[in-house]
Amino acid sequence: MNLSRREHLKWLLAGAAGSALPDLREYAPGATEMTDHDRRIQWWREAKFGMFVHWGLYSVLGREAWAMGDEDIPLADYEKLAARFQPPPNAARAWARLAREAGMRYMVMTTKHHEGFCLFDSKLTDYCATRQGPGRDLVREYVDAARAENLRIGFYYSLMDWHHPDWRNAKENAEARGRFVEYSHGQIRELMSGYGKVDILWYDMPVPLDAQGWRSEQLNQMVLRLQPDIIINNRNLLPGDFSTPEQSTQAAKGDWESCMTINDSWGYLTGDRNWKSPQQLLQNLVECARDGGNYLLNIGPRADGSVPEPEFERLKAMGKWLEKNGDAVYATQRCRFPHGNLGVFTRKGNTLYVVNYFWPGDTLAVGGVKFKVKAARFLASGAPVRFAQKGSQLIFSELPSQPPDTPLTVIAADCDSEPIQDALSSRADP
Repeated sequence: MNLSRREHLKWLLAGAAGSALPDLREYAPGATEMTDHDRRIQWWREAKFGMFVHWGLYSVLGREAWAMGDEDIPLADYEKLAARFQPPPNAARAWARLAREAGMRYMVMTTKHHEGFCLFDSKLTDYCATRQGPGRDLVREYVDAARAENLRIGFYYSLMDWHHPDWRNAKENAEARGRFVEYSHGQIRELMSGYGKVDILWYDMPVPLDAQGWRSEQLNQMVLRLQPDIIINNRNLLPGDFSTPEQSTQAAKGDWESCMTINDSWGYLTGDRNWKSPQQLLQNLVECARDGGNYLLNIGPRADGSVPEPEFERLKAMGKWLEKNGDAVYATQRCRFPHGNLGVFTRKGNTLYVVNYFWPGDTLAVGGVKFKVKAARFLASGAPVRFAQKGSQLIFSELPSQPPDTPLTVIAADCDSEPIQDALSSRADP
């Protein structure tokens, strides 16, 4: 029987995926030497916002990416979906345009999800898009589309594989394990060799083996030989270059990326209408930026590659906001002035961005300030904002009665030093 979603989430929450490498600068602020990790990941630290794409045979069902496992669909029945998976050519062009318009800087697509169907041209199986269904390399179409929009590209690859005959016995049977691990390594070698420069490798679900069983160290070394500039996540049970909290903006040490859905589903689920509002999605984005993280926001295209209209509308709204307020997100650094009762703060150098969730009216007061503010302005318009400092208070005054920007208004405050919250403030981090 397939392992259930509950069992896999229990494994994930237990921390079996490990943690990311610590950011050298966090522990040695005076260090100037750039590590290889720092060199490879610098662009990603500045990008902040990416698109996740879950697309596969499950999109035909419209019952989420875990349908095969959650419903125990017999393999022979599930395989028949391949013939029905007939997206028109170059559906990914619309995704890439949407990602660019949403203000995203990179994309990560499922090249193979847990169902085992490969969207790329694999020589190691006939269960792939070039030999069944579309008869085309869908990963190639995605890569070309992303590059046309000047977006960085990432490949998601599920180590778990419900289709492979040796997956179920890999933990207990050495011969089955050897065949299955060689298959997985071989497919990742294909992905790292056949598409030019790849920026991100996003492993998932290393069930049922441990890092030694997967030969994860050997696997990462092979990937880095083939793609010396790539960054690798931590879901093959090694620390990797970044950690991957799921459906949460809870900060992690080092480099981290929150992957989240726009509704409650990763793949296309016909009845899931629990859409997050543009404001909530933007709050998630700035909260990731505040704590030095990235936001990988998922879309679940239909089987024909079309993006559900609510996802399209929300991403367009985010892009419109970022056109004017992107400085409060892109290339920001971990902010040590994190708390406010009306929103949050982000930072770039000595500039503090006051991101308002709930507009207060004509006066906005910020506590815990122990630095001097030199100037303040509305980020979207550049119009100056009147302010004064009294003790540990920073008070913005003569504000308009209604927020001048929607869904979030940002005030940029230029400070004489890095804005750090006063340790005596009751809201400050310990």
